[in-house]
Amino acid sequence: TGGEGGTIRGSINLPAQTLYPSIPTLYSLFQAAGVSTVIWYCGSSRGRGTRAAGWFNDYLVDQKDDKMRSVVLFGGIRGWVAAGEEYISYVDEYDPAKWD
Repeated sequence: TGGEGGTIRGSINLPAQTLYPSIPTLYSLFQAAGVSTVIWYCGSSRGRGTRAAGWFNDYLVDQKDDKMRSVVLFGGIRGWVAAGEEYISYVDEYDPAKWD
């Protein structure tokens, strides 16, 4: 979604076109912060989110890192928002007009 309509609290909005070369830096940042699970998503998690998770998982394998995980948010942010108010309350800058 590119952040239009809101983003899940605590997430980082990264442009898909510059993500791949950023993976080593992101890995270092996540490792330094003690992140154990990186959850990737896009609008539906059928395209960009899935590709990003795969790229990052490949990097984890190359690094022989079996402590950090790379996973996909099933249904993406659209699925998150469709799950109801409990989930919407965790969407920063939520704009209902973008989800109709």
